[in-house]
Amino acid sequence: MIKVTVSVVVNPTESKDKVSSALSQLFPDIDFDYEEMPEKSGQFIGESDIYGLKNIHHMIREEEIIDTSRTRLNVGLSEDGLETSFIISKQVATVGRLNYPAQAEPLGSIDVTIEADDTSEMERFFDWLTPPTEAGVPDFEMDIKDV
Repeated sequence: MIKVTVSVVVNPTESKDKVSSALSQLFPDIDFDYEEMPEKSGQFIGESDIYGLKNIHHMIREEEIIDTSRTRLNVGLSEDGLETSFIISKQVATVGRLNYPAQAEPLGSIDVTIEADDTSEMERFFDWLTPPTEAGVPDFEMDIKDV
């Protein structure tokens, strides 16, 4: 089973409501909890199964960033192939867009971690979220139930 964890730190200079709104725009199917943190305002954390990424799946196609997204998944893939992680720009997310910064942003980014039970499940997840493409067009589209 795929497990998705999304977290983001809210800095004292940021609006908790704006960060919450950004998360809701990208991950409308994930319920987030807010935790107070010393030296920071707090942190939003949400967990879900693969269905929490349905909107991201849609956005990747809408914004035509399948290849970039697949690269981000591969860069964050663990040695054992059971986990991948990537970051999303918190600032860009506030306007409902998906962007992968090259490195962690000064005020922090949205952290996404995906865990799978085995490597074949992770491969199917990659193919569902970011299928191989030719000239930017997916070679195939998998149903979410097949992951």
